Amino acid sequence: MKFLPTQFDGLYVIEPEKMKDERGFFSRTWCQQEFAKRGLNTDLAQCNISFNYWRGTLRGMHYQVAPHEEAKLVRCTAGSIHDVVIDLRLESKTYKKWFAVELTAGNRKMIYIPEGFGHGFLTLQDNSEVFYQMSAFYAPTCARGVRFNDPAFSIEWPMKPSTISNKDLQYPDFLG
Repeated sequence: MKFLPTQFDGLYVIEPEKMKDERGFFSRTWCQQEFAKRGLNTDLAQCNISFNYWRGTLRGMHYQVAPHEEAKLVRCTAGSIHDVVIDLRLESKTYKKWFAVELTAGNRKMIYIPEGFGHGFLTLQDNSEVFYQMSAFYAPTCARGVRFNDPAFSIEWPMKPSTISNKDLQYPDFLG
């Protein structure tokens, strides 16, 4: 795996390294040693799939607060998404800044998101599926979110979302 650092401390785009032969290729998408070597959270509490029927579906921007903060490893297994994270760590030099990457079934890229980041995505194709590995169990009492169009962040989305849950639309303005 190639760990490509970003300007955000602890946030990586990860490209699988392909070992090709006449059958196709083999590639690792998770290696506890490789993550630990970089000081990344290697706990794996649960895995989730998000299947999305329509292009333009937006999910996010979600995170969990202490004591159930979570790191995520996210990849797109079908279709394509515009994946976005927001740094919500008060002490960070990139506080309130966002980062985006296109994850597709074809490019097989992943994003490692450390604790303290909000996360969401916009589907770029119908029938897109996203696979998450999480370091903490879902804790409803610690679940939080910020609005995808909150002016505090000024996220640039590649298109106007067409499908969003009421919950995601109703987050208040971020005051942090």
